[in-house]
Amino acid sequence: MKVLDLRCSHGHGFEGWFASNEAFETQLSAGLVECPVCADTRIVKLLSAPRLNLGNAKAPAEAAASPAEPAKAQVPAEQSPEARWMRAVREVLAKTEDVGERFADEARRMHYGETEERGIRGQATREQTEALLEEGIPVLPLAIPAALKETLQ
Repeated sequence: MKVLDLRCSHGHGFEGWFASNEAFETQLSAGLVECPVCADTRIVKLLSAPRLNLGNAKAPAEAAASPAEPAKAQVPAEQSPEARWMRAVREVLAKTEDVGERFADEARRMHYGETEERGIRGQATREQTEALLEEGIPVLPLAIPAALKETLQ
């Protein structure tokens, strides 16, 4: 199994798991590798250090950073802006009801007290969105990455 560090043309970094380098190249040339944040298929493979299994070998002692040159902190992947954004979108998806094309109608019904208030999401045209805002109904667009619209396997 090959774990590759990848980046899309928009600068989003992510990890990809492939059976081999050939499998990665085949999927990349077929347009099957896409960014989980923006669905861009213009992907490049980044350089990465190999992982070596050395049994019970002890890690070398960390060199002390001199006061003149403090060590540069690495941002763990799970704390990257992309990872935090994906977690936030997942939370919105988990805590809201998808009302689909009925979004504008449901938002109005809640605003005017015709139904109980709850978190909803769905689709609305630009005209519908502008009309809701003119009526004083707050709405917020949310781009949901294609990777989150499907069940992960």
